[in-house]
Amino acid sequence: MATEVSDNGKSEPDAPNGIGAAETEAAQPDSTPSDDSVASNGAAEVVSTTPLVPAALVPQTPAELITADRADAPGVAQPTKVAPAAVPEQPTGMKRVAARIEQRFGTATLVFLLLAGVFGAVFSVLTPPFWGHDEITQFGRAYQVAHGGFLPEKIHDDRGPAWGGDVPASVDALMGYAHNDYVNNSPDEQDPMVEDPHGYEVLGDKAVSAQTKQVWFTNTAAYSLVPYLPAAAGIRLAEAFDLNVGGMVLATRWAGLIAYLVIVAFAVRALRGHRIQWLALTVAVLPIAVFQAGTVTADTVTNALALLVSALIVKSLFLGERLSRPETVAALAAAILLPVCKPTYVLLAMLIVLIPAQRFGFGSADRPAVWQRILPWAGAGLGAVAFAVWMKIAAPTGDGMSLMRPQEQWGSVRPGDQLHGILSDPGHFLRVFGDSVARRDQNWFSQFFGQLGFAYIDVPALTICASLLAFVVSLGIADRLTGDRLRTWLVLLTMLASVAMIYVTLYMSFTPVGYFIIDGVQGRYFVPLALLFLAVLLRWMPLRLTTSAGRIPTRGPAITVVVAVTVALAAAVIKYSTIVWG
Repeated sequence: MATEVSDNGKSEPDAPNGIGAAETEAAQPDSTPSDDSVASNGAAEVVSTTPLVPAALVPQTPAELITADRADAPGVAQPTKVAPAAVPEQPTGMKRVAARIEQRFGTATLVFLLLAGVFGAVFSVLTPPFWGHDEITQFGRAYQVAHGGFLPEKIHDDRGPAWGGDVPASVDALMGYAHNDYVNNSPDEQDPMVEDPHGYEVLGDKAVSAQTKQVWFTNTAAYSLVPYLPAAAGIRLAEAFDLNVGGMVLATRWAGLIAYLVIVAFAVRALRGHRIQWLALTVAVLPIAVFQAGTVTADTVTNALALLVSALIVKSLFLGERLSRPETVAALAAAILLPVCKPTYVLLAMLIVLIPAQRFGFGSADRPAVWQRILPWAGAGLGAVAFAVWMKIAAPTGDGMSLMRPQEQWGSVRPGDQLHGILSDPGHFLRVFGDSVARRDQNWFSQFFGQLGFAYIDVPALTICASLLAFVVSLGIADRLTGDRLRTWLVLLTMLASVAMIYVTLYMSFTPVGYFIIDGVQGRYFVPLALLFLAVLLRWMPLRLTTSAGRIPTRGPAITVVVAVTVALAAAVIKYSTIVWG
């Protein structure tokens, strides 16, 4: 028997064989299948919804109640059963918290905070007091800023023009001990450079005296207060907690390290979600950058602000993304502050004017208003004005820079004469520049990775090789950048001009008149320019590391970069500790 399907969706038995079947077919010949078709497909016959025989009179057998829409009816194709999609297991507990932190900050940012924080703290403790780059004069300027001395202060010096200030006498005693140790102590190669570690302990344990002593720091008096603000805060905290001399030095170092961690972490975080974040990490944890972050120097804040400007330009100009509001504020602030940290990086800060107006975090992203277009120019303009004002204030300090040289060269550094020589005979300057490259480029190369402090310890070959591996891998997996061609050329020309400013500045402010090379150039001066220079290279370099399937890998290369930079830092620490402390 077959069943008819009524309008209400209930199945009802049809008429007995021979009763009503013919009438039903005659009544609806177009809608009812023929006997042949029913037989051929084995399906039930679908008939009118009005039965000719009352349902109550039709015998019903449970086995015969087979509906036409039964899935298991004979001849009906069975649908393929699809297993429900597996629901991914959601992380819980600490894994969930870790996942949220990673998503918010980015993997490279977290790695940076870990590596720079740990190794920066190690260098801050491992480096003897005042053994950092110009750390005696850097600390003197920081102490002056901490106590309201924002402008260069001229002091009396029988040797010639000089600038400096007062520091506690007990701090000066430790400065003198350290200076004598790394200048006059000449141990055999197998012996440690530190002659008597106990002497540092004795002087470091002394209280910070109320009595002060005047010290010379002409070279750092030329810097504004901006790069010394974190160190000055550390000094004030040390005084508030009544720390001893060693504690004050350590607090000053840690304050600078914290500033570096905060500023650079913000910069690397801006690139989260992009593979170029690993290149930013590689630059940020170069051993020389981490070493300086762990000691007292204006370079700590300078490097951090330069990396910040570079990362935000990469994001907005080369990745084509809009800056968030905090990132926009940071870009404008860095454009104002970086020029008064070190004059050689003023052009780097000015590059924010190349960022399209619609990619700043304020106003419309579709139709920028006039004020949006003015915003980057206003920030760059303020930075340029601040730079010009400070250069005017600090210009006289150049007359005293020759006192940093050997006694026979005192009075030989004359910026005015050097500038006149450049303008009147540029060919001579170019020859001196060429000789400098020929004689010193290998030193600048190794110093880019690290020549650590006034112990002048070059990082080991393992550090350089590991760092180069990190650079190659991070460059190989970087995003394909899409900057405007004209803007890209302008960035490149600005980088080259900034490099030229490094040489010109040192030629005028540190090199004696008539000297055979440009003296004082160090590889670490190029670190602030590295990220943006490499971004320009990536813009024009189509080559990338890919798998056999043509995809750019991420996980494996990221692990390689992390391992490589960790090895580089660890090797530098081991060598420094071995040579300095034995």
